[in-house]
Amino acid sequence: MLRRYASYFKVCVSSVTEVDKKGIHHPSHPHPLMPLMLLKPILCECKACSREHKGLFFMCTTCPDFAIHSDCAFLPKRSLIQQTTGDIFHHTHPLTLSFSFPEAEQRAKYNPKCRVCNHNFYDERIWIYKCEKCIYYVHAYCATSREEPFMHILLTSRGPLVKNFEDADYPHLFHLPFPDQTCSIPKQLLFKEIGPETCASLRHTSHHHELILVNTKCIDGAETNLCHNPMKKMELFCNACVRPIMEMPFYKCATNEDESCNFALHEWCTRLPSRIDNHPDHPHHTLHLMSNVSGVFLNIFYCSFCYLRCNGFAYGCFECGYKVDVTCGLIPKNITHESHPKHLLSLVRGVHSRHKCIMCLGYFSDYPYLSRGGYDIHKLIFNCSTCEVYIHPECALLLPGTIRHPYDKHPMNLSYLPIENHKSEYFCEVCENVLNPHACFYHCDECSQSLHSACAPAICCETTTYSDRRRNISQHINLKFGSIHKIDGHSHPLLFAQGIKSDGQCSICSKGLRYMILKCLQCKYAIDYECCERLNLMNNS
Repeated sequence: MLRRYASYFKVCVSSVTEVDKKGIHHPSHPHPLMPLMLLKPILCECKACSREHKGLFFMCTTCPDFAIHSDCAFLPKRSLIQQTTGDIFHHTHPLTLSFSFPEAEQRAKYNPKCRVCNHNFYDERIWIYKCEKCIYYVHAYCATSREEPFMHILLTSRGPLVKNFEDADYPHLFHLPFPDQTCSIPKQLLFKEIGPETCASLRHTSHHHELILVNTKCIDGAETNLCHNPMKKMELFCNACVRPIMEMPFYKCATNEDESCNFALHEWCTRLPSRIDNHPDHPHHTLHLMSNVSGVFLNIFYCSFCYLRCNGFAYGCFECGYKVDVTCGLIPKNITHESHPKHLLSLVRGVHSRHKCIMCLGYFSDYPYLSRGGYDIHKLIFNCSTCEVYIHPECALLLPGTIRHPYDKHPMNLSYLPIENHKSEYFCEVCENVLNPHACFYHCDECSQSLHSACAPAICCETTTYSDRRRNISQHINLKFGSIHKIDGHSHPLLFAQGIKSDGQCSICSKGLRYMILKCLQCKYAIDYECCERLNLMNNS
Protein backbone atom coordinates (compact mmCIF):
# COMPACT_ATOMS: atom_id res chain seq x y z
CA MET A 1 0.00 0.00 0.00
CA LEU A 2 1.27 3.43 -0.87
CA ARG A 3 2.29 5.48 2.16
CA ARG A 4 0.74 8.88 2.91
CA TYR A 5 3.44 11.52 3.09
CA ALA A 6 3.17 14.55 5.36
CA SER A 7 5.15 16.77 3.05
CA TYR A 8 5.90 16.66 -0.66
CA PHE A 9 9.47 17.79 0.04
CA LYS A 10 10.23 14.35 1.49
CA VAL A 11 9.17 12.50 -1.67
CA CYS A 12 11.49 11.35 -4.43
CA VAL A 13 9.74 9.10 -6.96
CA SER A 14 10.25 8.38 -10.64
CA SER A 15 6.92 9.89 -11.71
CA VAL A 16 8.01 13.41 -10.72
CA THR A 17 10.87 14.82 -12.77
CA GLU A 18 11.75 17.64 -10.40
CA VAL A 19 10.76 18.79 -6.91
CA ASP A 20 11.76 22.26 -5.67
CA LYS A 21 10.38 25.15 -3.66
CA LYS A 22 8.58 26.46 -6.72
CA GLY A 23 6.56 23.24 -7.14
CA ILE A 24 6.84 20.07 -9.17
CA HIS A 25 7.25 19.30 -12.85
CA HIS A 26 4.97 16.38 -13.51
CA PRO A 27 5.06 14.34 -16.76
CA SER A 28 1.26 14.45 -16.99
CA HIS A 29 1.11 18.23 -17.44
CA PRO A 30 3.15 20.73 -19.48
CA HIS A 31 3.24 23.44 -16.78
CA PRO A 32 4.74 23.46 -13.26
CA LEU A 33 2.37 22.49 -10.47
CA MET A 34 2.40 24.53 -7.28
CA PRO A 35 1.38 23.22 -3.85
CA LEU A 36 -1.67 24.85 -2.29
CA MET A 37 -0.07 25.82 1.03
CA LEU A 38 -3.12 26.48 3.19
CA LEU A 39 -3.60 26.21 6.94
CA LYS A 40 -6.10 23.39 6.52
CA PRO A 41 -6.41 20.57 4.00
CA ILE A 42 -8.88 21.39 1.23
CA LEU A 43 -11.62 19.30 -0.36
CA CYS A 44 -11.24 19.32 -4.13
CA GLU A 45 -11.75 17.14 -7.20
CA CYS A 46 -8.56 15.55 -8.46
CA LYS A 47 -8.11 15.70 -12.24
CA ALA A 48 -6.03 12.53 -12.18
CA CYS A 49 -8.67 10.20 -10.71
CA SER A 50 -11.82 12.35 -11.01
CA ARG A 51 -12.60 11.89 -7.32
CA GLU A 52 -12.90 14.31 -4.44
CA HIS A 53 -9.98 14.22 -2.01
CA LYS A 54 -9.20 16.08 1.18
CA GLY A 55 -5.59 17.06 1.72
CA LEU A 56 -2.63 18.53 -0.14
CA PHE A 57 -3.12 19.44 -3.81
CA PHE A 58 -0.82 20.58 -6.57
CA MET A 59 -2.35 23.17 -8.87
CA CYS A 60 -1.36 24.63 -12.20
CA THR A 61 -1.21 28.42 -12.16
CA THR A 62 -1.55 28.54 -15.95
CA CYS A 63 -4.54 26.19 -16.10
CA PRO A 64 -6.59 27.13 -13.03
CA ASP A 65 -8.94 24.12 -13.38
CA PHE A 66 -6.11 21.58 -13.17
CA ALA A 67 -5.31 20.23 -9.71
CA ILE A 68 -4.10 16.80 -8.61
CA HIS A 69 -3.99 15.34 -5.12
CA SER A 70 -0.61 14.51 -3.63
CA ASP A 71 -1.45 10.79 -3.49
CA CYS A 72 -2.02 10.75 -7.25
CA ALA A 73 0.91 13.03 -7.98
CA PHE A 74 3.35 10.51 -6.54
CA LEU A 75 1.90 7.30 -7.93
CA PRO A 76 4.61 4.90 -9.12
CA LYS A 77 5.11 4.51 -12.85
CA ARG A 78 5.00 0.73 -12.55
CA SER A 79 3.16 -1.34 -9.99
CA LEU A 80 1.73 -4.78 -9.31
CA ILE A 81 -1.93 -4.65 -8.43
CA GLN A 82 -1.44 -7.27 -5.70
CA GLN A 83 0.63 -4.82 -3.66
CA THR A 84 -2.35 -2.55 -3.01
CA THR A 85 -5.26 -4.97 -2.83
CA GLY A 86 -3.98 -7.75 -0.60
CA ASP A 87 -4.35 -10.23 -3.47
CA ILE A 88 -8.12 -9.63 -3.72
CA PHE A 89 -7.55 -8.56 -7.31
CA HIS A 90 -4.40 -9.62 -9.11
CA HIS A 91 -2.60 -9.59 -12.40
CA THR A 92 0.55 -11.47 -13.32
CA HIS A 93 2.37 -8.63 -15.08
CA PRO A 94 3.47 -5.21 -13.83
CA LEU A 95 1.09 -2.38 -14.74
CA THR A 96 2.27 0.88 -16.28
CA LEU A 97 0.80 4.25 -15.32
CA SER A 98 -0.78 6.14 -18.22
CA PHE A 99 -2.04 9.73 -17.92
CA SER A 100 -4.89 9.25 -20.41
CA PHE A 101 -6.87 6.57 -22.20
CA PRO A 102 -7.80 8.06 -25.59
CA GLU A 103 -11.16 7.09 -27.06
CA ALA A 104 -9.47 5.77 -30.21
CA GLU A 105 -7.38 3.38 -28.11
CA GLN A 106 -10.46 2.32 -26.17
CA ARG A 107 -12.33 1.53 -29.39
CA ALA A 108 -9.34 -0.41 -30.70
CA LYS A 109 -9.43 -2.56 -27.55
CA TYR A 110 -13.23 -3.10 -27.74
CA ASN A 111 -14.03 -0.49 -25.06
CA PRO A 112 -12.71 -2.43 -22.07
CA LYS A 113 -13.95 -1.95 -18.53
CA CYS A 114 -11.86 -1.54 -15.40
CA ARG A 115 -10.88 -5.02 -14.27
CA VAL A 116 -11.37 -4.08 -10.61
CA CYS A 117 -14.63 -2.09 -10.48
CA ASN A 118 -16.03 -3.29 -13.83
CA HIS A 119 -17.01 0.28 -14.80
CA ASN A 120 -16.24 2.07 -18.05
CA PHE A 121 -13.46 4.57 -18.66
CA TYR A 122 -15.83 7.44 -19.32
CA ASP A 123 -13.27 10.27 -19.30
CA GLU A 124 -10.26 9.71 -21.55
CA ARG A 125 -8.21 12.13 -19.40
CA ILE A 126 -8.45 9.98 -16.26
CA TRP A 127 -5.23 8.22 -15.29
CA ILE A 128 -5.12 4.46 -15.61
CA TYR A 129 -2.78 1.54 -15.10
CA LYS A 130 -2.45 -0.77 -18.08
CA CYS A 131 -0.60 -3.94 -18.95
CA GLU A 132 1.80 -3.81 -21.88
CA LYS A 133 1.60 -7.58 -22.43
CA CYS A 134 -2.14 -8.21 -22.58
CA ILE A 135 -5.51 -6.46 -22.57
CA TYR A 136 -5.77 -5.39 -18.94
CA TYR A 137 -6.77 -1.90 -17.77
CA VAL A 138 -7.71 -0.49 -14.36
CA HIS A 139 -8.50 2.95 -13.03
CA ALA A 140 -5.47 4.32 -11.19
CA TYR A 141 -7.71 4.86 -8.17
CA CYS A 142 -8.95 1.25 -8.21
CA ALA A 143 -5.40 -0.12 -8.46
CA THR A 144 -4.16 1.95 -5.49
CA SER A 145 -7.23 2.58 -3.32
CA ARG A 146 -6.07 3.30 0.21
CA GLU A 147 -8.85 4.66 2.39
CA GLU A 148 -12.03 2.79 1.50
CA PRO A 149 -12.52 -0.89 2.19
CA PHE A 150 -12.95 -2.94 -0.95
CA MET A 151 -16.56 -3.80 -0.21
CA HIS A 152 -17.91 -1.26 -2.71
CA ILE A 153 -15.65 -2.78 -5.37
CA LEU A 154 -16.44 -6.35 -4.39
CA LEU A 155 -20.13 -5.68 -4.95
CA THR A 156 -19.71 -4.43 -8.51
CA SER A 157 -16.96 -6.56 -9.96
CA ARG A 158 -16.46 -9.97 -11.49
CA GLY A 159 -13.69 -10.68 -9.01
CA PRO A 160 -13.92 -12.68 -5.77
CA LEU A 161 -17.21 -11.90 -4.03
CA VAL A 162 -18.64 -12.28 -0.58
CA LYS A 163 -21.26 -15.01 -0.75
CA ASN A 164 -24.76 -13.55 -0.40
CA PHE A 165 -26.84 -16.71 0.14
CA GLU A 166 -26.89 -19.85 2.24
CA ASP A 167 -26.57 -23.24 0.53
CA ALA A 168 -29.13 -24.74 2.90
CA ASP A 169 -31.77 -22.33 1.60
CA TYR A 170 -31.25 -23.51 -2.01
CA PRO A 171 -30.56 -27.29 -1.91
CA HIS A 172 -31.31 -27.82 -5.63
CA LEU A 173 -29.53 -24.78 -6.99
CA PHE A 174 -28.12 -24.95 -10.54
CA HIS A 175 -24.44 -23.98 -10.71
CA LEU A 176 -23.78 -22.78 -14.24
CA PRO A 177 -22.38 -23.02 -16.78
CA PHE A 178 -22.82 -26.75 -17.13
CA PRO A 179 -19.38 -28.40 -17.29
CA ASP A 180 -19.78 -29.66 -20.87
CA GLN A 181 -22.28 -30.45 -23.61
CA THR A 182 -23.38 -33.71 -21.98
CA CYS A 183 -25.22 -31.75 -19.28
CA SER A 184 -28.56 -29.98 -19.56
CA ILE A 185 -31.51 -28.96 -17.41
CA PRO A 186 -33.55 -32.10 -18.29
CA LYS A 187 -30.58 -34.31 -17.39
CA GLN A 188 -30.02 -32.50 -14.08
CA LEU A 189 -33.68 -32.90 -13.17
CA LEU A 190 -34.53 -36.34 -14.59
CA PHE A 191 -31.34 -38.43 -14.82
CA LYS A 192 -31.28 -41.75 -12.97
CA GLU A 193 -29.06 -44.80 -13.16
CA ILE A 194 -30.11 -47.48 -15.62
CA GLY A 195 -31.76 -50.35 -13.75
CA PRO A 196 -33.58 -53.58 -14.60
CA GLU A 197 -36.85 -51.66 -14.88
CA THR A 198 -35.51 -49.64 -17.82
CA CYS A 199 -37.29 -50.63 -21.00
CA ALA A 200 -35.13 -52.09 -23.76
CA SER A 201 -37.65 -50.76 -26.26
CA LEU A 202 -40.66 -48.51 -26.11
CA ARG A 203 -43.35 -46.83 -28.11
CA HIS A 204 -43.24 -43.07 -27.67
CA THR A 205 -46.21 -40.89 -28.55
CA SER A 206 -43.89 -38.55 -30.44
CA HIS A 207 -42.78 -41.11 -33.03
CA HIS A 208 -44.53 -43.65 -35.23
CA HIS A 209 -41.71 -46.26 -35.04
CA GLU A 210 -40.52 -48.34 -32.11
CA LEU A 211 -37.53 -46.99 -30.17
CA ILE A 212 -34.72 -49.21 -28.89
CA LEU A 213 -32.37 -48.53 -25.99
CA VAL A 214 -28.73 -48.09 -27.04
CA ASN A 215 -26.60 -48.94 -24.02
CA THR A 216 -23.55 -50.62 -25.54
CA LYS A 217 -20.84 -49.74 -28.03
CA CYS A 218 -21.13 -53.18 -29.67
CA ILE A 219 -23.70 -53.84 -32.37
CA ASP A 220 -23.80 -57.32 -33.91
CA GLY A 221 -20.41 -58.05 -32.30
CA ALA A 222 -18.70 -55.00 -33.81
CA GLU A 223 -17.69 -52.05 -31.65
CA THR A 224 -19.00 -48.73 -32.87
CA ASN A 225 -19.80 -45.29 -31.51
CA LEU A 226 -23.18 -43.87 -32.36
CA CYS A 227 -22.99 -40.78 -30.16
CA HIS A 228 -22.50 -37.19 -31.14
CA ASN A 229 -18.78 -36.53 -31.60
CA PRO A 230 -17.73 -33.07 -32.83
CA MET A 231 -14.11 -34.18 -33.14
CA LYS A 232 -15.15 -36.69 -35.83
CA LYS A 233 -17.95 -34.49 -37.18
CA MET A 234 -20.59 -37.01 -36.12
CA GLU A 235 -23.98 -35.52 -35.29
CA LEU A 236 -26.68 -36.98 -33.08
CA PHE A 237 -29.23 -34.70 -31.46
CA CYS A 238 -32.14 -35.42 -29.18
CA ASN A 239 -35.51 -34.73 -30.80
CA ALA A 240 -36.93 -33.49 -27.50
CA CYS A 241 -34.39 -31.06 -25.98
CA VAL A 242 -32.29 -30.70 -29.20
CA ARG A 243 -29.09 -31.06 -27.16
CA PRO A 244 -26.36 -33.38 -28.49
CA ILE A 245 -26.48 -37.03 -27.38
CA MET A 246 -22.88 -37.54 -26.30
CA GLU A 247 -23.22 -40.53 -24.00
CA MET A 248 -25.22 -43.71 -23.55
CA PRO A 249 -27.91 -44.75 -22.85
CA PHE A 250 -30.29 -43.20 -25.37
CA TYR A 251 -33.20 -44.32 -27.50
CA LYS A 252 -33.14 -44.38 -31.29
CA CYS A 253 -35.55 -45.39 -34.00
CA ALA A 254 -35.49 -49.18 -34.48
CA THR A 255 -36.90 -49.37 -37.99
CA ASN A 256 -34.80 -50.50 -40.91
CA GLU A 257 -37.48 -49.57 -43.39
CA ASP A 258 -36.57 -45.90 -43.53
CA GLU A 259 -32.83 -45.29 -43.17
CA SER A 260 -33.42 -41.53 -43.32
CA CYS A 261 -35.18 -41.56 -39.93
CA ASN A 262 -32.76 -40.01 -37.44
CA PHE A 263 -35.15 -39.84 -34.48
CA ALA A 264 -33.40 -40.18 -31.10
CA LEU A 265 -34.08 -39.28 -27.48
CA HIS A 266 -31.98 -39.00 -24.34
CA GLU A 267 -33.13 -41.64 -21.90
CA TRP A 268 -34.14 -38.93 -19.43
CA CYS A 269 -36.08 -37.02 -22.09
CA THR A 270 -38.50 -39.97 -22.37
CA ARG A 271 -39.58 -39.00 -18.83
CA LEU A 272 -40.23 -35.30 -19.37
CA PRO A 273 -43.17 -34.10 -17.24
CA SER A 274 -46.39 -33.97 -19.23
CA ARG A 275 -47.38 -30.59 -17.75
CA ILE A 276 -45.82 -27.62 -16.00
CA ASP A 277 -47.69 -25.40 -13.56
CA ASN A 278 -46.59 -21.94 -12.43
CA HIS A 279 -43.99 -21.37 -15.12
CA PRO A 280 -42.05 -18.17 -14.19
CA ASP A 281 -43.01 -16.46 -17.46
CA HIS A 282 -46.54 -17.88 -17.76
CA PRO A 283 -47.81 -18.66 -14.26
CA HIS A 284 -51.57 -18.30 -14.87
CA HIS A 285 -51.99 -21.24 -17.28
CA THR A 286 -50.75 -24.81 -17.34
CA LEU A 287 -48.19 -25.67 -20.03
CA HIS A 288 -48.58 -29.07 -21.71
CA LEU A 289 -45.84 -31.14 -23.36
CA MET A 290 -46.18 -31.23 -27.15
CA SER A 291 -43.99 -33.35 -29.39
CA ASN A 292 -45.33 -31.55 -32.45
CA VAL A 293 -46.54 -27.97 -32.57
CA SER A 294 -49.61 -27.63 -34.73
CA GLY A 295 -49.91 -24.93 -37.36
CA VAL A 296 -46.17 -24.42 -37.97
CA PHE A 297 -44.13 -25.56 -40.95
CA LEU A 298 -41.72 -28.46 -40.27
CA ASN A 299 -42.53 -28.14 -36.55
CA ILE A 300 -40.31 -25.03 -36.31
CA PHE A 301 -41.65 -22.55 -33.78
CA TYR A 302 -40.33 -19.47 -31.99
CA CYS A 303 -39.77 -20.02 -28.27
CA SER A 304 -41.77 -17.35 -26.41
CA PHE A 305 -39.09 -17.13 -23.73
CA CYS A 306 -35.66 -17.10 -25.46
CA TYR A 307 -36.93 -16.05 -28.94
CA LEU A 308 -34.88 -18.77 -30.64
CA ARG A 309 -36.31 -21.03 -33.31
CA CYS A 310 -36.78 -24.64 -32.22
CA ASN A 311 -38.04 -27.88 -33.79
CA GLY A 312 -37.84 -30.00 -30.66
CA PHE A 313 -40.57 -30.72 -28.13
CA ALA A 314 -42.45 -27.76 -26.69
CA TYR A 315 -44.41 -26.84 -23.60
CA GLY A 316 -47.46 -24.93 -24.75
CA CYS A 317 -50.57 -23.23 -23.44
CA PHE A 318 -53.75 -24.30 -25.22
CA GLU A 319 -55.56 -21.13 -24.12
CA CYS A 320 -53.26 -18.41 -25.47
CA GLY A 321 -50.71 -20.06 -27.75
CA TYR A 322 -47.69 -19.47 -25.49
CA LYS A 323 -44.91 -21.95 -26.45
CA VAL A 324 -41.45 -22.59 -25.03
CA ASP A 325 -38.77 -25.16 -25.78
CA VAL A 326 -37.97 -27.87 -23.25
CA THR A 327 -35.01 -26.03 -21.68
CA CYS A 328 -37.00 -22.83 -21.20
CA GLY A 329 -39.98 -24.82 -19.97
CA LEU A 330 -37.92 -26.28 -17.12
CA ILE A 331 -35.95 -23.10 -16.42
CA PRO A 332 -34.98 -22.63 -12.75
CA LYS A 333 -35.93 -19.48 -10.86
CA ASN A 334 -32.49 -19.19 -9.20
CA ILE A 335 -28.96 -20.04 -10.35
CA THR A 336 -25.35 -19.21 -9.72
CA HIS A 337 -22.90 -18.53 -12.55
CA GLU A 338 -19.11 -18.39 -12.62
CA SER A 339 -19.20 -15.11 -14.56
CA HIS A 340 -20.48 -13.55 -11.31
CA PRO A 341 -19.37 -16.01 -8.65
CA LYS A 342 -20.84 -16.56 -5.18
CA HIS A 343 -23.89 -14.36 -5.77
CA LEU A 344 -27.38 -15.70 -6.30
CA LEU A 345 -28.99 -14.80 -9.62
CA SER A 346 -32.79 -14.77 -9.78
CA LEU A 347 -35.27 -14.33 -12.61
CA VAL A 348 -36.68 -10.79 -12.56
CA ARG A 349 -38.97 -8.88 -14.89
CA GLY A 350 -38.90 -5.32 -16.18
CA VAL A 351 -35.14 -4.84 -16.69
CA HIS A 352 -34.34 -1.48 -18.29
CA SER A 353 -33.12 -1.64 -21.88
CA ARG A 354 -29.92 0.27 -21.05
CA HIS A 355 -28.58 -2.61 -18.97
CA LYS A 356 -26.15 -5.08 -20.49
CA CYS A 357 -25.73 -8.81 -20.14
CA ILE A 358 -22.32 -9.36 -18.54
CA MET A 359 -21.71 -12.40 -20.73
CA CYS A 360 -22.51 -11.15 -24.24
CA LEU A 361 -22.37 -7.37 -23.46
CA GLY A 362 -25.59 -6.94 -25.42
CA TYR A 363 -28.06 -4.28 -24.38
CA PHE A 364 -31.48 -5.72 -23.68
CA SER A 365 -32.89 -3.47 -26.41
CA ASP A 366 -30.43 -4.72 -29.06
CA TYR A 367 -31.72 -8.22 -29.58
CA PRO A 368 -33.34 -9.10 -32.92
CA TYR A 369 -36.94 -9.37 -31.77
CA LEU A 370 -38.18 -6.72 -34.19
CA SER A 371 -39.43 -9.39 -36.58
CA ARG A 372 -41.69 -10.63 -33.77
CA GLY A 373 -43.43 -7.36 -33.00
CA GLY A 374 -40.75 -5.50 -31.08
CA TYR A 375 -38.69 -6.05 -27.95
CA ASP A 376 -40.61 -7.14 -24.87
CA ILE A 377 -39.32 -4.95 -22.04
CA HIS A 378 -40.96 -7.33 -19.54
CA LYS A 379 -38.76 -10.27 -20.53
CA LEU A 380 -37.38 -12.26 -17.59
CA ILE A 381 -33.65 -11.84 -16.94
CA PHE A 382 -31.30 -13.37 -14.37
CA ASN A 383 -30.30 -10.59 -11.98
CA CYS A 384 -28.12 -10.30 -8.87
CA SER A 385 -30.10 -8.54 -6.14
CA THR A 386 -26.89 -7.20 -4.60
CA CYS A 387 -25.28 -5.83 -7.76
CA GLU A 388 -26.34 -4.35 -11.07
CA VAL A 389 -25.48 -7.58 -12.86
CA TYR A 390 -27.73 -9.14 -15.51
CA ILE A 391 -27.45 -12.28 -17.64
CA HIS A 392 -29.66 -13.39 -20.51
CA PRO A 393 -31.19 -16.79 -19.61
CA GLU A 394 -30.03 -18.27 -22.92
CA CYS A 395 -26.44 -17.08 -22.29
CA ALA A 396 -26.49 -18.73 -18.87
CA LEU A 397 -28.20 -21.99 -19.87
CA LEU A 398 -27.03 -22.78 -23.40
CA LEU A 399 -23.27 -22.15 -23.22
CA PRO A 400 -21.39 -25.04 -21.54
CA GLY A 401 -18.14 -24.45 -19.67
CA THR A 402 -16.09 -26.53 -22.13
CA ILE A 403 -16.60 -27.72 -25.69
CA ARG A 404 -14.73 -29.97 -28.10
CA HIS A 405 -14.13 -28.77 -31.61
CA PRO A 406 -12.41 -30.26 -34.68
CA TYR A 407 -10.25 -27.15 -34.97
CA ASP A 408 -8.45 -28.00 -31.74
CA LYS A 409 -7.48 -31.29 -30.11
CA HIS A 410 -7.81 -29.75 -26.63
CA PRO A 411 -11.02 -28.82 -24.83
CA MET A 412 -11.88 -25.13 -25.25
CA ASN A 413 -12.99 -23.24 -22.14
CA LEU A 414 -15.61 -20.53 -21.86
CA SER A 415 -13.84 -17.25 -21.03
CA TYR A 416 -15.41 -14.00 -19.91
CA LEU A 417 -12.40 -11.69 -20.06
CA PRO A 418 -9.26 -11.29 -22.19
CA ILE A 419 -6.70 -14.03 -21.66
CA GLU A 420 -3.49 -13.18 -19.83
CA ASN A 421 -0.36 -13.23 -22.01
CA HIS A 422 -2.49 -12.95 -25.14
CA LYS A 423 -1.42 -9.60 -26.59
CA SER A 424 -2.28 -10.22 -30.24
CA GLU A 425 -5.69 -9.59 -31.79
CA TYR A 426 -8.43 -12.15 -31.22
CA PHE A 427 -9.86 -13.96 -34.27
CA CYS A 428 -12.50 -16.67 -34.47
CA GLU A 429 -11.14 -19.89 -35.98
CA VAL A 430 -14.53 -20.70 -37.53
CA CYS A 431 -15.67 -17.50 -39.24
CA GLU A 432 -12.18 -15.89 -39.33
CA ASN A 433 -13.59 -12.58 -38.13
CA VAL A 434 -12.40 -10.43 -35.23
CA LEU A 435 -13.57 -11.37 -31.76
CA ASN A 436 -14.32 -9.11 -28.80
CA PRO A 437 -12.51 -10.70 -25.83
CA HIS A 438 -14.62 -8.78 -23.30
CA ALA A 439 -17.70 -10.76 -24.32
CA CYS A 440 -17.70 -14.46 -23.50
CA PHE A 441 -15.93 -16.70 -26.00
CA TYR A 442 -14.27 -20.11 -26.16
CA HIS A 443 -10.50 -20.30 -25.91
CA CYS A 444 -7.79 -22.95 -25.87
CA ASP A 445 -4.92 -22.01 -23.56
CA GLU A 446 -2.63 -24.60 -25.15
CA CYS A 447 -2.98 -23.39 -28.74
CA SER A 448 -4.18 -19.79 -28.16
CA GLN A 449 -7.14 -20.40 -30.47
CA SER A 450 -10.51 -18.74 -29.94
CA LEU A 451 -14.10 -19.11 -31.13
CA HIS A 452 -17.17 -16.92 -31.01
CA SER A 453 -19.64 -18.64 -28.70
CA ALA A 454 -22.17 -18.38 -31.56
CA CYS A 455 -19.77 -20.19 -33.91
CA ALA A 456 -18.89 -22.97 -31.48
CA PRO A 457 -21.74 -25.41 -32.33
CA ALA A 458 -20.69 -25.53 -36.00
CA ILE A 459 -19.46 -28.95 -37.12
CA CYS A 460 -18.59 -28.26 -40.78
CA CYS A 461 -16.48 -25.29 -39.76
CA GLU A 462 -14.98 -24.52 -43.14
CA THR A 463 -18.35 -24.08 -44.84
CA THR A 464 -20.97 -23.22 -42.25
CA THR A 465 -22.24 -19.65 -42.52
CA TYR A 466 -21.70 -17.48 -39.45
CA SER A 467 -24.64 -16.92 -37.14
CA ASP A 468 -26.42 -13.65 -36.49
CA ARG A 469 -23.87 -11.35 -34.84
CA ARG A 470 -26.50 -9.59 -32.78
CA ARG A 471 -26.67 -12.59 -30.46
CA ASN A 472 -24.05 -14.48 -28.55
CA ILE A 473 -25.94 -17.72 -29.14
CA SER A 474 -25.99 -19.64 -32.39
CA GLN A 475 -29.39 -19.07 -33.97
CA HIS A 476 -29.61 -22.78 -34.86
CA ILE A 477 -28.67 -24.09 -31.42
CA ASN A 478 -32.26 -25.31 -30.86
CA LEU A 479 -32.68 -26.79 -34.33
CA LYS A 480 -32.09 -30.40 -35.33
CA PHE A 481 -31.09 -30.77 -38.97
CA GLY A 482 -31.01 -33.91 -41.10
CA SER A 483 -34.71 -34.77 -41.53
CA ILE A 484 -36.09 -35.66 -44.99
CA HIS A 485 -39.20 -33.99 -46.40
CA LYS A 486 -41.34 -34.08 -49.53
CA ILE A 487 -42.77 -30.82 -50.90
CA ASP A 488 -45.01 -29.96 -53.80
CA GLY A 489 -43.08 -28.58 -56.76
CA HIS A 490 -40.10 -30.93 -56.61
CA SER A 491 -40.03 -34.65 -57.32
CA HIS A 492 -37.11 -35.65 -55.08
CA PRO A 493 -36.97 -35.76 -51.26
CA LEU A 494 -35.34 -32.70 -49.66
CA LEU A 495 -32.89 -32.62 -46.75
CA PHE A 496 -33.42 -30.02 -44.01
CA ALA A 497 -29.91 -28.61 -43.51
CA GLN A 498 -27.80 -25.60 -42.61
CA GLY A 499 -27.11 -23.32 -45.54
CA ILE A 500 -23.49 -23.15 -46.69
CA LYS A 501 -21.77 -21.01 -49.28
CA SER A 502 -21.43 -23.83 -51.80
CA ASP A 503 -25.23 -24.31 -51.90
CA GLY A 504 -25.51 -21.21 -54.07
CA GLN A 505 -28.82 -19.40 -54.56
CA CYS A 506 -32.40 -20.24 -53.67
CA SER A 507 -34.17 -21.97 -56.57
CA ILE A 508 -37.32 -19.92 -55.88
CA CYS A 509 -36.23 -16.33 -55.12
CA SER A 510 -32.68 -16.48 -56.61
CA LYS A 511 -31.24 -14.87 -53.50
CA GLY A 512 -28.36 -16.23 -51.44
CA LEU A 513 -29.36 -19.12 -49.20
CA ARG A 514 -29.49 -18.43 -45.48
CA TYR A 515 -28.91 -20.68 -42.51
CA MET A 516 -32.03 -22.90 -42.86
CA ILE A 517 -32.58 -24.57 -46.23
CA LEU A 518 -34.06 -27.64 -47.88
CA LYS A 519 -31.82 -29.11 -50.54
CA CYS A 520 -32.03 -32.03 -52.90
CA LEU A 521 -29.39 -34.73 -52.66
CA GLN A 522 -30.02 -35.87 -56.25
CA CYS A 523 -29.87 -32.53 -58.08
CA LYS A 524 -28.84 -28.92 -57.49
CA TYR A 525 -32.27 -27.83 -56.28
CA ALA A 526 -32.14 -25.86 -53.00
CA ILE A 527 -34.74 -23.62 -51.40
CA ASP A 528 -34.61 -21.24 -48.46
CA TYR A 529 -36.82 -22.20 -45.50
CA GLU A 530 -38.86 -18.97 -45.69
CA CYS A 531 -39.53 -19.51 -49.40
CA CYS A 532 -40.52 -23.10 -48.77
CA GLU A 533 -42.85 -22.02 -45.97
CA ARG A 534 -44.57 -19.47 -48.22
CA LEU A 535 -44.85 -22.08 -51.00
CA ASN A 536 -46.45 -24.51 -48.55
CA LEU A 537 -48.98 -21.91 -47.44
CA MET A 538 -49.92 -21.11 -51.03
CA ASN A 539 -50.42 -24.78 -51.87
CA ASN A 540 -52.59 -25.34 -48.80
CA SER A 541 -54.72 -22.23 -49.23
